[in-house]
Amino acid sequence: MTMRAILIVDDDRELRKLVADFLVGHDFAVQQAANAREMRHALQAARFDLVILDVMMPGEDGLSALRGLDQSPRPPVIMLSAMGSDVDRIVGLEIGADDYVAKPCNPRELLARVRAVLRRAEGGQFLQRQWHLSGWRMNCETCELFDPEDVLLPTTSKEWSLLLALVEARRRVLSRDELISRTGGEDADSFDRAIDISISRLRRKMAARDPREIIRTVRGEGYGLALDVTAG
Repeated sequence: MTMRAILIVDDDRELRKLVADFLVGHDFAVQQAANAREMRHALQAARFDLVILDVMMPGEDGLSALRGLDQSPRPPVIMLSAMGSDVDRIVGLEIGADDYVAKPCNPRELLARVRAVLRRAEGGQFLQRQWHLSGWRMNCETCELFDPEDVLLPTTSKEWSLLLALVEARRRVLSRDELISRTGGEDADSFDRAIDISISRLRRKMAARDPREIIRTVRGEGYGLALDVTAG
């Protein structure tokens, strides 16, 4: 099995080393960056399966660095922050983080989150090579979404996983619990607000390219796809 690569971005050298050593001990390849500039250089030079990104860094902070990530497909991102309130967590999720872990964190908890996010990013994507959604196209080999004009629409790994779950369910409505299970499993972020935020972000992105209703909300039940789906 190929060793998965993780980039740790944090200005705290001792913490970076602690986390890196722990993850290396669990069969991950790890590279470190001390700031957003070093992060961008690392991402340009190599492919990473996941980024662990600290929020509070001198100069450009982690939230700004996350907003500036324009790779497609973009690696999933876990935010680390000493600010652990629900408001701070929601802000991180709204700008595209795949998970959010408060400092100080138990390394084993972080490892569980890393594995859950990677499962969410990788799980089920290669069972079907492509899906077509009334003009939209999902390339499951590259995890890329193309609009009806065949122009790439960048998505986060969580947005991709949610759309894939809805597509695989065709027009059946999935509850939030089902979406949590399908996109992350037992270690996934399990509060409903995270699902709502990611669905809202995905809707806005797709609506900017296509005015049709794509994801419908069924009050009290969950979410379903409003477009016809074909495999291809």
